[in-house]
Order: sequence, then C-alpha cells, then structure tokens
Amino acid sequence: MGEQRVLLLVGFLLPGLLLSEAAKILTVSLLDGSHYFLLERVSQILQDHGHNVTMLVNTGPILDPDLKKKGKSFQVISWFLSEDDVNELRKRFHFFVTEALHGREALVNLVRIIEHLGTRCSYLLRSDIMDSLKNENFDLMVVEAFDFCSFLIAEKLEKRFVSVLPTPFGSADIGLPSAVSYVPVHFSYLTSPLDFWGRVQNFLLSFHFSMRQWQMHSAFDKTIKEHFPEGSRPVLSHLLKKAELWFVNSDFAFEYARPLLPNTVYIGGLLAKPIKPVPQELENFITKFGDSGFVLVALGSMVNDCQPDEVLKEMNAAFACLPQGVIWNYKASHWPKDIKLAANVKLMDWLPQNDLLGHPRICLFVTHGGMNSVMEAIQHGVPMVGIPILEDQHENMLRVEARNFGVSIQLKQLKAETLALKMKQVMEDKRYKSAVVAASIIRRSHPLTPAQRLVGWIDHILQTGGAAHLKPHALQQPWYEQYLLDVLLFLLVATLGTAWLCGKLLGLVARWLCGSRKLKKA
Repeated sequence: MGEQRVLLLVGFLLPGLLLSEAAKILTVSLLDGSHYFLLERVSQILQDHGHNVTMLVNTGPILDPDLKKKGKSFQVISWFLSEDDVNELRKRFHFFVTEALHGREALVNLVRIIEHLGTRCSYLLRSDIMDSLKNENFDLMVVEAFDFCSFLIAEKLEKRFVSVLPTPFGSADIGLPSAVSYVPVHFSYLTSPLDFWGRVQNFLLSFHFSMRQWQMHSAFDKTIKEHFPEGSRPVLSHLLKKAELWFVNSDFAFEYARPLLPNTVYIGGLLAKPIKPVPQELENFITKFGDSGFVLVALGSMVNDCQPDEVLKEMNAAFACLPQGVIWNYKASHWPKDIKLAANVKLMDWLPQNDLLGHPRICLFVTHGGMNSVMEAIQHGVPMVGIPILEDQHENMLRVEARNFGVSIQLKQLKAETLALKMKQVMEDKRYKSAVVAASIIRRSHPLTPAQRLVGWIDHILQTGGAAHLKPHALQQPWYEQYLLDVLLFLLVATLGTAWLCGKLLGLVARWLCGSRKLKKA
C-alpha cells in the first residue's frame, strides 16, 4: 500500500518537476481574517514549490499591515486604502457583525458590504498598481472567490486564473451539476438525506439561492459599467465559470457526496501543519489541570472586537463550571473591567491554534464555525461546540451536527447553564470524539495532501495551457439548454402539432366518409 501511494505521488508530481519552469503567479487577497490566511498559505506553498509568487493585499481595517509583510519568502504588493475607506468598511462590517450578534443578520446588510467592496474595487482598478501588474506578465492568477473584485482584476489583466472558494461548497454557483434532490441548497439549513418535504423545500429554496446570488453580483454592476466598455462588459456569473480550476476549502470527510466537475478540487485542511510544541507558558497552564485537559476557545479574528459584554459574561460563567483549563483567544486589553475572569481561563491575544488542536490533552474546541477552524478540528480529531455568528458559519455547524462531530448553540440562546451543559455533553459522550476521529482518518488517508493537490493541479494547467479539457461545454450553455427546456419545448410543440394535424386529418376523413355514405343512400 505504501509503495502504491509513493508511485501515485511520483506519477502525479513528477511531470511538474520535470517539465514546468518556475511560473510567475499573482495571488490576490483583498479581504482580511481567515480569507487572507488561506490565500497567504496558498501563496507560500506555491513559492516553496518553486514558482515566483507575488501576492496583492490591502492594508485592511482588521489585520496589522506589517503582519502581511513579515516572514514571507514571496513578494507582497500592498494596496493602501485611504483612511476614509478603512473607516467606512470598518463601520459597515461592525454594523453587520453587531446585527448578526443580536440575531438580526440580513442579506441587505451583506449586500451593503459588497457594494462598498465594489466601490473600493473601482479605486484599485484605476490605480497605478494595475499598470504595474500589467507590466509583470504573469502566467497565472489565483483569486479568492468571496470578493468579486479579484475576478475583475483577472479580466482587466486578461490572465488565466484559478479560484479558491473559502466558504462552504455550494455558497457560489460555479456550474456544478444540479443535485437538489439529495444535496441541501446553501442557506437552506437542511441536512442529507432529504425526505419528501425536504426535497420540496430544497427545490423551492434553490430559486431563493439564485436570487440571492443575483443580488450579490448586482452590487458590482456600477463598478463593471465604470471600468469596462459597453459591448465587452463581463457578467460576474460568467466570470466565475471562466476559472480554470476551483479549489474548494473543504473535504469529503465534511461535505455531502455530490457530482463534481473535473476542474473542482478539494483542498480543505490546507492550513493544518505539522504539530510543534506549544510555548512553555501555555504548556505550564495546561499541566496545572492534569488529566482533565483543556478547552480551546477561538471565535475568529473578525468578531472578537464586536462581542457584547453580556455574551462574554455568560461564556465566562460557563467556563468557570468546567474542571478543565480554558485557553481563550481574546484580547485581554478588551476584557470588560466589571467581569471577573474565571480562575481556569487564560486569555491570549494570539495563540498557535493548529498546535493546540494537536495537543494530546485537548478535550474540546469551542469555535465560531469558520471553515478553516472546522477543517483544522477535523484534521486533529477534536470534537466541537459551535457558536455560529455570520453567514456560512451556521451552515458549517449544521454539517458538524449532522456528522456528529459536535453540537452548536445559537448566540441568542447562549446562557451560561446551556453552554456548560453542551460542552460537558460533547466531552462526556464518546460518540462525538469517535465520529470526528473517523473523519480525521478519512481526511488524512487521501493519497495526496491538500498542498500536493494544489501544486499538482496548478502545474498541470500550466503545462497544458489551461483547463479547457477539464471543463464541460455546459459551462458555456444558457440555463434553458442545460435543463433541456428548449428540447422539451420542441418535443411538446411537435407532439401537440402532430396531434392537431392528426385531428384535422381524422376530421377530414370523417367528413369524407359521411359524404360518401350520403351519396350512396341518394
């Protein structure tokens, strides 16, 4: 088995090592948080593989600009946002998160953020940076699918591109075969398998999903009209389907099985790295709790600053009920002075999440349900309690529950007693640990690692001049052709026309026969 795996790996990667020269690759990450970290990891892997990588980033309102330059072996081009732009984006995002934290998450709030991203994209498309990028003559671009601006950059530069989908599978229409009879539509909050009424709901919600996609794409209409001449203006939904490859930040161990196109590749778990010893400070804290172990709490880089004090109070009270130590990714400087931190809780401005998830004494991961965090938890076989806050996190935690990897609790229902009960439930019921360990085995036992799949497929399309051989003609067909509606209409018209013609002929024959009988009687 080991020899077969080595041969498969050599057969997949050797052509790239022998035939492809170092390519010039531009990666584009115009968002912060987990979106940035995923593209940074992609950039580093491609650079380590021998390509010349340049990463375009913005200074962003969330991550420290210096963080995006330190310790990189690839070139970084920073696009500096104006102070007004940073403040406006921070204000809109803070409003969006605050509304979500109070259970008032709405599509209109997300569309407002996307509209601002469109306005910001206009500034970038007319900046000097675009001129310098045109002169670089890149062989390929790697874009991140959440911010549509990266697709417009690729179109302006007239470069081939591959796209990374950081959110759950199905969150974007990338032209996959329709599977609404057995795969829940994104934001349907249904689980597979679907019963009859589930299929009814899923079918109807598929139209809602299409409308949602249209609203989000429309937020960039003004930008497209401003920067592309009439007659050659791209349509965002078409641009998505121009991607040579789609790298999906998920895995068979997590997703529902569904038909994929040849140019669709799972790379979930890309951020998981070999485990290193945790800093001594953390090891000393963990040791204090002996065999009881510890709980890791990380609710994502983009919502830490927005959590209401009442939520922090309830979470802190819940953690105080545990015999385990609790390592919580939260800035101590932001901790409310009127809330006494539980004795078993340690706050950390930053923590080595991957190393802590791989620590032998970890018992539980309390997470917001972001895809990167879920993938890391599955990689290391750690059960979860989720507190989903934004968009795709609810869908992710629904999958986690369906797979029995853990449980979730809605923020509006978060009380100390409820959270403590759910944490103890997951830690004491061995079914959760067993299920996520089984998923970890599935994820780890792939013949190729996510990084090997990433570089192997990118090398493949660099050598073959694109991925036209991987993309079916269906991606160029209008929707009515894909669903054979034109064929069905033709057959319906032909059938009705034939029936009408036959009826007319029978009528003529009947009248002729009646006329003949009358003549005979006469």
